[in-house]
Amino acid sequence: MEITVYNMQGKESGKMDLPNIFDVKSSNTLLHEIVTGYLANQRAGTHSTKTRAEVKGGGIKPWRQKGTGRARAGSIRSPLWRKGGIIFGPEPRDYYQNIPRKKKKLSLLMALSEKAKGKNVIVVDSVSIDKPKTKNVVQILENLKIQGQKVLLIVDKLEEKLKIASRNIQGLLVEEYSTINTYQVLWVNKVVITSEAVKKLEEKGNK
Repeated sequence: MEITVYNMQGKESGKMDLPNIFDVKSSNTLLHEIVTGYLANQRAGTHSTKTRAEVKGGGIKPWRQKGTGRARAGSIRSPLWRKGGIIFGPEPRDYYQNIPRKKKKLSLLMALSEKAKGKNVIVVDSVSIDKPKTKNVVQILENLKIQGQKVLLIVDKLEEKLKIASRNIQGLLVEEYSTINTYQVLWVNKVVITSEAVKKLEEKGNK
């Protein structure tokens, strides 16, 4: 698949053929499995509620059993009472799902292929800035006419200046080619990738 290569000014600087890693047949089942597992692994699992045995207070019977005209009650911390214990409430647990390495790799190639088929991959010759200023990165996005969209910028080596300048831009993810994942690729509208990162991804994908 031939694609146009742009520079940071948004002008064409050449052409290149996308490697076969951008032409992988997609499987919705696998992509769903990977995304579900990724999101599950982001959960802390620290949610917790107290049962009637753990709520403070309520050690004595609030009133006598008979003769008051009120319903029987044994504790003010009964689940039926306000501020009482919780029945079958959430407890701390581990949501971790093991995802095989081969599935991670294949699903990433599928996600990149989906973006390429939808003409949502933009290749740039390089991305670099002189100063860690947000406006410098915003200008690059404007030059590529993708400002205001969710964008994943993939570089072969992430410079500290670029990392600092881009972290305050909503909807922009900046990652090295070796750290991207399927969820990030599917989440964004556009994938901007440097020509050098394309080569590194091809090497990684064909291993």
